[in-house]
Amino acid sequence: MSELSSPASERTGLRVAFDGGVYPAEEIARGAAYEVFSADEVTGFEWAPRPGSALPWRRFVHVTEVTAVHGASQPAEEPDTPLMMPAHREHGWAHLHQLSQQPSAAGDPLLVAARASAVVRRGTRMVKVLSARQLAGYVRGWLPHGFCYREHDVAHLRTPSATTVLRTDGEVGRDGSDVAYALRWRAADPGDYDVPVGEAHRGLTALASRDRLGPPVLGTGFVPSNGQLIPEFITRDFADLPMPANASLIAYPAQGVEVVLYTYQAEQRGWLRMVGPQWRHLLAAVPGLSPDQEYVPTGDAPRSTQLVGVHGDTEYEAVADLPGGFRVLAMTRAARYPVDAVARRLRFARWRGAPCLVLREEAGWLRLRLRFPDPDAVVATGAQCHDRGVYETWAPGAEVTDDQVMDARYAM
Repeated sequence: MSELSSPASERTGLRVAFDGGVYPAEEIARGAAYEVFSADEVTGFEWAPRPGSALPWRRFVHVTEVTAVHGASQPAEEPDTPLMMPAHREHGWAHLHQLSQQPSAAGDPLLVAARASAVVRRGTRMVKVLSARQLAGYVRGWLPHGFCYREHDVAHLRTPSATTVLRTDGEVGRDGSDVAYALRWRAADPGDYDVPVGEAHRGLTALASRDRLGPPVLGTGFVPSNGQLIPEFITRDFADLPMPANASLIAYPAQGVEVVLYTYQAEQRGWLRMVGPQWRHLLAAVPGLSPDQEYVPTGDAPRSTQLVGVHGDTEYEAVADLPGGFRVLAMTRAARYPVDAVARRLRFARWRGAPCLVLREEAGWLRLRLRFPDPDAVVATGAQCHDRGVYETWAPGAEVTDDQVMDARYAM
């Protein structure tokens, strides 16, 4: 049997108890999910034979579906807190899922308590599922923004069909792709993220289907889904976040494997290709990108935000290099000093009564993004939806008020 082609479970002895049976398994995302295998057909498993393996049936399961794990190694880092619900004599997870899909239940105490258990901490791995077009945008300089998820909550969604529930682009079913893409990065600060619930985000739930991309926003803090209970997050104010060092662009082909396509090189401001010849065809559907290009610089792509840090008495551009911390962004290794204080710098403004972010400025016009989209603001500004919850427009600079640069400081 080939060690490269056989499941890791057949080499390490990892087994999990799931749905009344015990199966060989392979760990995913440090135990957030498992790929479980069977020699025989089992309800819910799919036929996915691998060369040299005697276990042709497999299924991806989240850790919350597993009742016991045998033979797991000690985790190398502190795991993210799982989604939890208060103990209840009558109601279980099925009831919680039912509540999560009802906008009218957004204030239910059981739902509120469960949603509050899913938190982002410094270093949490975040994920945004992308179309091929969006992947091209990130390679060329886009920054993390909009709806996103903790990797811990979505690690079991490993195939193009499974990840459609997380898409935000409105191209599902039209791009005909047999591969899913994703951006993965580590959260620099919990304050960079928000949960789309409550009065501040009520406008998202009121937007008509003609004015939005992707699935509707329920206002419960969970993804609209018939079968999944997934907490969703947004970047605060729908702002761009500075790209951390070693962020990854990933592909998930139909085989269910994870293929790292590129990693972000902060000092060089570009993406280094990591994928070998075996998987390079996964880039064929990405517009304007050559699979043979080893390094793709983001160049002078306009950035609406940056991380700034203080070392000594001097302010520098900084970079999040987690889990290590924050440091000066410098080409030479000797100058990459750890910073004493750090903040995310961004620019706010108001136009036609709508609070906005300023993304960039061109010839006296400002590119704006709505911080709290609602039907009235969309109509007043003529903003167009570019991604689920992300609305942008152009405004004459002379008409914009309350234009100011702000620093969102991080706790050190």
